[in-house]
Amino acid sequence: MDDLVGTQAPGCRSTDPAESVAELERVLPGLVAHRLPTPASVDWPRLESVLGTALPADYKLLCELYPTFELSDFLRVGGPAPGAEAAWAEDTEDLEVLAEWLEDADLPVPMHPYPAPGGLLPWSSSNQGDFFLWATSPAGPQEWTVTVASRNGARWHYTGGAVQFLADLVSGVLEPWALPTVRPEITWIGRPGGGSG
Repeated sequence: MDDLVGTQAPGCRSTDPAESVAELERVLPGLVAHRLPTPASVDWPRLESVLGTALPADYKLLCELYPTFELSDFLRVGGPAPGAEAAWAEDTEDLEVLAEWLEDADLPVPMHPYPAPGGLLPWSSSNQGDFFLWATSPAGPQEWTVTVASRNGARWHYTGGAVQFLADLVSGVLEPWALPTVRPEITWIGRPGGGSG
């Protein structure tokens, strides 16, 4: 059984990381109060070397500017803490859960976790077991799109980047297919440099 709900697209795909972050700040006004006084000095080259791929610039900028935060008691957003880049890249728990989910999903067009070519790479998750993934692409990380894998087996695609996805989800531009409504509120904030916990 195929539980692909469909694909949603941004009105115009943002290619500028600073514009994507600024739009998220606009639709999530409480976010700006948590901006770090100095950007986090994440060693992206080290992390990307361990991971085996570069990551999208919009995500990296968001991780440098903000500690890990949670939207609407549901969706946790964050990245590696400075000094813990290799451990973050080597943590395969989400990939293992994802591999089991994909195996059990019985999809007509099989999908695979990263590092398979075009594989899915988790960038966020919900406290209810939903995954927010990059659909990696040989065209490079700036072209990666988002796949949502809901805990109830539904999946859907968004043809923009991760930060633009968050802005469109919070603002109500996106239909939250198979997800609860994500209100524009921050319900938890990590300590600066604390990673995703």
